[in-house]
Amino acid sequence: MQILPVAYDHPDAVKLQDRVQLEYAQRYGDGDLTPLEPAQFAPPRGLYLIAYEPDGTPVATGGWRGHEANDEGYADGDAELKRMYVVPEARGRGLARRILAALEDSAREAGRIRMVLETGDKQPEAISLYVSSGYAAVPEAEKFGLYRGYASSRCFTKPLVPAAR
Repeated sequence: MQILPVAYDHPDAVKLQDRVQLEYAQRYGDGDLTPLEPAQFAPPRGLYLIAYEPDGTPVATGGWRGHEANDEGYADGDAELKRMYVVPEARGRGLARRILAALEDSAREAGRIRMVLETGDKQPEAISLYVSSGYAAVPEAEKFGLYRGYASSRCFTKPLVPAAR
């Protein structure tokens, strides 16, 4: 398995984003409408990763984009996780955990101080991954992102403590 940085609008990234949007639609009745631009995932303000099988098949993805304090509830130094996804046929192999760790390392190296994410209550697998990786749920009044006002929205944060030297 190889995990590589790619542009958010790379053809393999678009293919996986289309698949995750279909899964969102199956679970919630619609895709994620959060506006995203490829430049938001370009280093050093972000990163987008794809995991490839040895034969070159893209099977997992995830990215982060930087935020500063704004009216959607983000704080200075935030790195927001987006489009974490593993195709069904590759699940259970630890790919999401590997991508998550690589994204956290990248955000930390870029000087981000907190990783944040917004998911939904119909994604228990994602919630389990984040909680087991040290993320804490935020209180209702502190939620962030496009869906912060939805009852089904779940927001999580994790401090990005600088690596020991």
